[in-house]
Amino acid sequence: MQAELVDSHCHLDLLESPAAGEDLEGVMAVARANGVGYMLCIGVTLARFLHVRAIAERYPNVFASVGLHPNEKTDVEPEPTALERLARHPRVVAIGETGLDYYRSEGGLDWQRERFRRHIAAAKACGLPLVIHSRSAAADTLRILEEEGAAAAGGVMHCFSEDWATAEAAMGLGFYISLSGIVTFPRAHTLQEVARRLPLDRLLVETDAPWLAPVPHRGKPNQPAYVRHVAERVAALRGLPLDEVARATTDNFFRLFSRAVPA
Repeated sequence: MQAELVDSHCHLDLLESPAAGEDLEGVMAVARANGVGYMLCIGVTLARFLHVRAIAERYPNVFASVGLHPNEKTDVEPEPTALERLARHPRVVAIGETGLDYYRSEGGLDWQRERFRRHIAAAKACGLPLVIHSRSAAADTLRILEEEGAAAAGGVMHCFSEDWATAEAAMGLGFYISLSGIVTFPRAHTLQEVARRLPLDRLLVETDAPWLAPVPHRGKPNQPAYVRHVAERVAALRGLPLDEVARATTDNFFRLFSRAVPA
């Protein structure tokens, strides 16, 4: 029997929006048909957290996270205790996504670094792993993770797009590496080398849906079913059968997100 896949990072609340033109029931059915058994729906704003949580309550194979994306501007920064309170819900299995993004944010970014530290503090306090977003900010991301003792919480570097040295440093801090549809892009040679070298017990796969659709759907809205293409590409790069990659990444997901219980 083919092992089930897990989409370890998607935004089902955005797929459900009228603007996306998607029917969430249909999205879930297509995912099941492609062997995707579980999904982690990621929180990026506190205003939409109740929507994210409601999806996880509606579907037993969907889990949720709570956090404030590094690019989201807000007048009031969340206190770690506020994040901890929201994370007490049994369907919430992670803190994030959080981290640093120097690509889309400009000017003084001390507020972004402080927000990141608050999320790390919340994760350590409530014993949940972190979901890390890092873009054009690898050195500072790793530095803050180390300074704040984030290894005590652990977590995943989501949508990883850096080189092997960065992957090695992150794993040295106890983090997993999650590969998205980028690994299927023809020119993603550096990332494909990372995919070949990663220890199988530190690997996750994701879609980041509705963004970053993999080949052969590149340029179209992404959805959890397409995590199969990510896993297939990783399997091909490593010379492994798809079932072995599916089984390993699913086992890794439930090991990392220990509050998540298979339905």
